[in-house]
Amino acid sequence: MDYIILDIEFNGRKFASDLPMEVIEIGAVRLDSNLRHIDEFSALIKPVYFSKLNSFIKKKTGIPQEDIDQAAGFVKVIGDFTNWLNHSESFLLLTWGGEDLKRIIYDTRMHKLDDTYWMAANYFDLLKGYIRYKNVTNDVSVEGALQDLNIDPSGSAHRALDDARMTSEVFRAIFDKLSFEYTQQFKDVYSNAKERRLVKNAIRSMTLQKLPLTWENLHDRYLKEKVTLEDPRKLKELQQYFTTELTKEKQPVAAN
Repeated sequence: MDYIILDIEFNGRKFASDLPMEVIEIGAVRLDSNLRHIDEFSALIKPVYFSKLNSFIKKKTGIPQEDIDQAAGFVKVIGDFTNWLNHSESFLLLTWGGEDLKRIIYDTRMHKLDDTYWMAANYFDLLKGYIRYKNVTNDVSVEGALQDLNIDPSGSAHRALDDARMTSEVFRAIFDKLSFEYTQQFKDVYSNAKERRLVKNAIRSMTLQKLPLTWENLHDRYLKEKVTLEDPRKLKELQQYFTTELTKEKQPVAAN
C-alpha cells in the first residue's frame, strides 16, 4: 500500500459571504510501503468565485494572480488528481487536520460531480496522530512539529506541494508511533465544536443541579436562544451526541 500525503490551499476570505470558498491548489506526495518518496502531484486551480485572490491569500501563499488566471478549473484538475491517485493499487490518504479532504468533497459537490470516490477513501489525520503521540491537547502546525522533531523545514509554508513534502517528513519520523486503527472515512458533520461543547457542558450543569436529564430540558434551558436547529440533520446529530455523552456521564468510575 502507498501513502499519499495530501495538502490543499483554498481561497479563504476576510468577509462574510454566502459564496463558497474553493480549492485553489492541490499538492500531494506518494510514499511507497517502505516510506520511500516515489512521486508527486501539484496543480493550481482557477476558482469560480473570488477568482481574484485577496491580499491576505496572496501574501499567505505567495501564489501569483497570473498563475491562477492561467490555471485549469476544478473539474479538470480533480480528474487529473484522481488518475494520479489510481496509479497506486491501494493507498491511504494522510492529511494534517480534517480540512483538506472536506474541501475537496465540498468542491466536488459544488461542481455536481459524484463524490463516491472521495467518501469511500480511507484517510488518517496525521495532526491527531501527532497529538496522540506527543500526548498534548493543543493543535500543532506542521512547522512546529518539524521543529519539535529536529527536522529542518524546506520549501515554502502554505504552498500545497511544499506543505505535503514537509508533512511527509513528519509522517516518516513518527510512523512507528502511529496507531492506524484511527484510519477513517469522511463523514458529514452538521454541528460545530462549539455547539457540541454546549451540549456537553449543559449535561454537566444539569447533573450538578440534579435537573432531569432530558433532551427537551437541555434544549429549553441551554440551547434555545443559542443554537439554530432548523436543519433536521443538525438536530438529529446533536440529539445523538446528547445520548452518547449522557451514557458516558452515567458510567461508574473505576476504583483504583
